[in-house]
Amino acid sequence: MILLKRAYEQPSRDDGLRILVERLWPRGVTKAKAALDLWLKDVAPTPELRKWFNHDPARWKQFEQRYWKELSARPAAVALLRQKIKQGTVTLVYAAHDEEHNGALALKKFLEHGKG
Repeated sequence: MILLKRAYEQPSRDDGLRILVERLWPRGVTKAKAALDLWLKDVAPTPELRKWFNHDPARWKQFEQRYWKELSARPAAVALLRQKIKQGTVTLVYAAHDEEHNGALALKKFLEHGKG
């Protein structure tokens, strides 16, 4: 099972393995508060794509397509993440404020729909 949670939300026992899927550490969050098990920078969108998207909902569909193309070019990082998911519940931890348009959501869709 893949769950999503903002880095600013309280960790829970139900989170399972907590994996940060951002290239940058969430501002104002301590390592203790984040309670992460793993930080996978390589599955996060590139800085260029992140800046282009700029959390603009009008660019969401194109962002997803570009991001999925990036993920397809990183098979080792995606394989590691898929391996962790097979072992049990995984929570993809992200920093974005927008819960409907963010890299973690696009990553979850990619993983669940067998993209790449």
